[in-house]
Amino acid sequence: MGITYTCSVIALLAVLLVTTEAGDMMRKSIVFDKNTPDVFYCPQQKPTGFEKMLVTAKPLSRLCQFEGKPIPPDYKSDCYNDVDETEYACKEKYRIMKRFRNKAEGDENTMDDLVEK
Repeated sequence: MGITYTCSVIALLAVLLVTTEAGDMMRKSIVFDKNTPDVFYCPQQKPTGFEKMLVTAKPLSRLCQFEGKPIPPDYKSDCYNDVDETEYACKEKYRIMKRFRNKAEGDENTMDDLVEK
């Protein structure tokens, strides 16, 4: 029983590690580029790695458009696995919009300053 238990624990830890890494990659697959401020980029297919991720541009207004509410059943998804409607995507949109407001108000910490830090 000792070797079986040990192998089971190792297998479980490996599955958890792989699941965590895949979830983290999906979470970070929302991309914003300060050079194209009115769009965000998200994957259309399941990403296999950051180097091989194919993304398409979508209007910033489509990011977190349901604001955390349930997605309608007849809704055609903008991004793979509705990654643009996750809690992380809503936080990213808030962060991006906050940078726009700060830049418009002439705050010292403009978008360029925040990106360089």
